[in-house]
Amino acid sequence: MAEKVRRLLAVVAMVVTVVLTTGPAAQAADAHRAAPKTPPAGVDITGVGLSAPLRLRTDTAPTQVVAVIDQVSWFGRTGEAKGPKPADLGPKYTIVVLAGDVPKQTYDLYPLAKGGPRAYRPAKQPDQRKTTAGWFLGRLNMSETLRAAGVPLERRLDTVTGGVGGGERVLPEDALNPGRDIDDALAELQRLLLLNVGVMLVITLGLAGIALLVRRRTR
Repeated sequence: MAEKVRRLLAVVAMVVTVVLTTGPAAQAADAHRAAPKTPPAGVDITGVGLSAPLRLRTDTAPTQVVAVIDQVSWFGRTGEAKGPKPADLGPKYTIVVLAGDVPKQTYDLYPLAKGGPRAYRPAKQPDQRKTTAGWFLGRLNMSETLRAAGVPLERRLDTVTGGVGGGERVLPEDALNPGRDIDDALAELQRLLLLNVGVMLVITLGLAGIALLVRRRTR
């Protein structure tokens, strides 16, 4: 009888232990599932030709979000105090960088500004951080980046990545043309070869003349 009681008590203790250990874990898991998820970061874009803001988020458009933020992430503490004339700026597009649903930074982008894309950082920022207003030279692919994000801009194929400052460099139109005339390139190569041969002949004749003069003096 005593043996049966001990076995029963052991079973009861095991059940209590399982309940005590699995209960809080299950409750924690339920609480974790019930907790609201943090909204994804992203950017909002407003401006000319947009009837409603473009709302890009990292969970649905990560490439576009990163590309747009890259347009302004390299700006320094201070920019130029004075920007181009208003008539030379072209259409303006305002981007707001968000952490979740909280606006953090805002910038005005001018992808079609005369003399190259420009960006303006207002002194008043959504997160109330201290900064100074300033104008910055933008990347040359600003227009294409905004177009890829959904801004109604005409496609531009005259920029390629690489370079300093704007991050891009402009190539001549003929360099972008795959049907460039090969005969011109061969003719240029032929002229270079003839020039090299001529230089070598002049050097050879000069050395021969010097050798002849030295030989006559030593006789």
